[in-house]
This record gives sequence, C-alpha cells and structure tokens, in this order.
Amino acid sequence: MTLRNLAAILDPGAPDDLPFIIQLSPDGDEQLRLSYGAGRRRIDALARGLLKRGLKRGEAVAIVSTNSADYLVLYMATMAAGLVSVCVNHKLPRETVAHIMRDSAVRLAIADAERTPLVAAQVPTLAIEQLDTLLDAGPFEPVDMAPEEVAMVLYTSGSTGLPKGVPLTHGGYLWATGATPEQKPGIEGKKVIVAAPLFHMNGLFSAKMVMINGGTIMLMTGFTARGYIRAIDRQRVDMVTSVPTMLALVMRETEELAKADFSCVTTAVTGSAPSTPEFFEQMHRLFPNAETANSWGTTESGPLGFGPHPQGIPKPMGALGYPRAGVEVKFVGADAGSSGPMQGVLHIRTPALMTGYLNREADTKKRLIDGWYDTGDVMRRDANGFVFFVGRADDMFQCGGENVYPGEVEKLLGRHPDVAQACVVPVPDEIKYQLPVAFVVPKPGAKPTEDALRRFALDNGPAYAHPRAIWFVDELPLAGTNKIDRKTLIDRALATYAREPSRRL
Repeated sequence: MTLRNLAAILDPGAPDDLPFIIQLSPDGDEQLRLSYGAGRRRIDALARGLLKRGLKRGEAVAIVSTNSADYLVLYMATMAAGLVSVCVNHKLPRETVAHIMRDSAVRLAIADAERTPLVAAQVPTLAIEQLDTLLDAGPFEPVDMAPEEVAMVLYTSGSTGLPKGVPLTHGGYLWATGATPEQKPGIEGKKVIVAAPLFHMNGLFSAKMVMINGGTIMLMTGFTARGYIRAIDRQRVDMVTSVPTMLALVMRETEELAKADFSCVTTAVTGSAPSTPEFFEQMHRLFPNAETANSWGTTESGPLGFGPHPQGIPKPMGALGYPRAGVEVKFVGADAGSSGPMQGVLHIRTPALMTGYLNREADTKKRLIDGWYDTGDVMRRDANGFVFFVGRADDMFQCGGENVYPGEVEKLLGRHPDVAQACVVPVPDEIKYQLPVAFVVPKPGAKPTEDALRRFALDNGPAYAHPRAIWFVDELPLAGTNKIDRKTLIDRALATYAREPSRRL
C-alpha cells in the first residue's frame, strides 16, 4: 500500500504489546511505557479529537513542550488529521515564540505547564497535561494527503535575526523515512535512545526512523550526560542517537562511565554538527561493539544526504558518506587548493527539499537557486566520492588574506591527545584583519598548556590558522539545539582578548 500521510509510517508489523515509547527522566529513570497498540489507539483518538474541536485541514497546531511520549503521539495525531504540526523551540525568548505563533498562523497550541505562559496570550492553548480531554476514542484512518501538502513546520535556529519557518511536506518526508533501508535490521525490535529536543530535526527524525522500523524509542525528557549513561546501561539500549556535544559531555563523566556497561550498543549515530576523525575514534572506545555513523542533513533539504558507497567501499573515518539515491550534489566555487578541486560550498537537491521559507521570499531566493539549496556548508569530495565537512561558509574569516575555516582548526586541535573539544572564533586585528582564537575543553585528567597547543597547531597546520590565544574551559556553552553556541563564545573572546594586549601576536 502506498502511504499518503506521514503519520502512517508507524510500523504496522510491530506487535501491539511491543513497547513503542519508554519515557525516561533526565536522570535516566523510567517514567512510563506506551505499547504500539496503545500508541496507535491514542494517536487515533487524538486525531479524532482535534477535528472534533473544529480544526480544518491544513491549519496549524503548535507543540510547545519538553520531550515526552505525549509530544510524539500528538505530533503524529496532528499530521494524521491533515493538520500541520509546528514544533516550537521553547528555549527561545518570549517575543520570538510569539513571532512563530503569528508567522505559522497557529490555531491551537499544546504546551506543558512551564511553557504555557509563552503562548497562552497569543493563541488558544491546551495544557499537554490535560491532553486526555481531547481524546475521542475510536478508529481513525489518516487523511489522504497530496505529496506537496505540508506535514510540519520547523524553525531554523535563527543565529541572526528571527528564525525562519521551513514547511516540510508529506511526500518529502515519506521519501526521507524510507531512504535508509540498511537501517531496518539494525532498528527492528531494538531500543533506540533519543535525547535531543523534539523541536529539532535530529531528535524528531531519529524518533520517526524508529517508528517506521518497528523499534522502541527510549525518549529522554531532557538530556544530562549522567542520565544518558545510566539509561543506556540500565535499559540495555541497542542504538544511540546524539549530537557531538552530547557525547563530548558523556565522555567527561569518567566515574559514571566506569560503572556502566555499553557492550549492548551495536549502532552509534551522531550528527547535526561537525566531528573529527579523532572524535569518532573516541566514540569507538566509548561503544566498543558499535558501528558508528556520522549523519548530515539540514532542515531545508532533509535530514539525510549521505550513506553507504554503492560499490561497498568502506567509509573513511570522519566522512559523511556517499550521496544517497535520489540526492544530487554539486560543489560551488570549487577551488584547486590543498584540499583538491572538489572542495566548495555544497548545493543539494533532494525529494525532501522545501519549496521555500514561510513568508520569507527574499530569504528563499537567497538559498534556493534554480531548484538547488545552498547549504552554506563547505565540503570536499575524495576520489571515491565520499563527502567530508570542512566548515560553514559564514563561519569562514580572513587572516592576513588567507581563508580560515574554524572547523578545520578545530579538527586539528582535536587531534591533540589532551583535547576533548575545541571551538575556534575570530577576533579583530589592525594588521591581519582577524585572528583565530580558541576555547578548549581538556580531556579528563589532562592539563595541556597554551604554548603546547599553539606549537602543535603550528607544527601540523598552516601558520596563519594557528590560534593566537587559547582559553581552557570546563565546557562549551550550548544553544537550545545542543549545538555549540558560537555567538556566545565570540562575544566572550572579544571581551577577554581586549583585556589581554600581550596576546596580540
């Protein structure tokens, strides 16, 4: 049967008594279990209840809440009813959340108790704790949707200006959820931990991949490194999903890790931010029996772009993979520098590509060019067609006339045996225009010096790219999506460097 509604991906072959969602606290403790049978009935009853409330096909329902089993059930029910699910980053300022309510024309918001004040004055609001009042028990057949009809709207992180709404279609995401057939045997009947926020593509798509493949979603209501470790160990999790910053925090919890047994993990996936080959070596040590994967995608073009090589060639450490079937890529502004002729800004076309930003024609024209999406990511492709992340084009800055990609310097510093994480940002300079500086999180027990790391960078990379100042920190600040908050570090670097004239090298 051809699926026409994204909510219909829930694996029909999954037994009714198989756990669908196991909800875990931030400490890793089990809070509730929802079986596939109960989950199907609850989705049907909520879809019926939403329509009974008077909502019409194509109207928007916002979810403003921390992770929970009901979040996922409501997300599916909204789409099943032919409505548009708007997953809202509840960590944004009140005025930004209000903008999202207006921008996506939300007709109803479902919010948890803590976030209700963010939206109650803007739109009719129902507490997620009172979701049972929406239930209208009975069978429900998902509404037959055209492929181009919108299933959900996700908002970009909005590092500059207001976040932009990205309408995503039923047809595009039915393709995306079915585009990884190699994952079926790895997920079916297995436990998969999801700890990233569900308003972000990483967590939301990870959950959908478990649904379509008949696995169990081990859903953390909030991420903590210790809780993540305990959940994997106690629940005997088969597959972990993450963003690199989450795993970097996990790797620092040496005492908790010493008490845990991760031999149960057979697959470990990280994505949504760049990682170094050295980071993946650490992942191998963390999950010794697991196959590791580096996923890549964007909200605008879809959650996945790369996978296994069609000829079975092993993927090099740190590579994103080979373009998947149905995915077209090109490298714009490819240069013949040290990385070879196939380095440039990645433009991509996929069946999941957005048609344009919501109510943002100028931004759409800037990013969608003749049907290609300009990702803003600088990538390189090797002789076998494997693609590697180099850095963000907008993060690139010039030092003495040379282009510096922070991601490349961060990878270089990450190769030092004492470095757990690094973030490189620019500071202004009267002579060189901009200079690279770095914030470094040492590995547990390590005490690297600034001189040693600067010498390491000079010995192993171009001189112009070495950090002129290095500050050691316990952890790097995270934005709401669990990615490194680069803007906060730029502000901190500007303030700190201004007070340290002796560092102007």
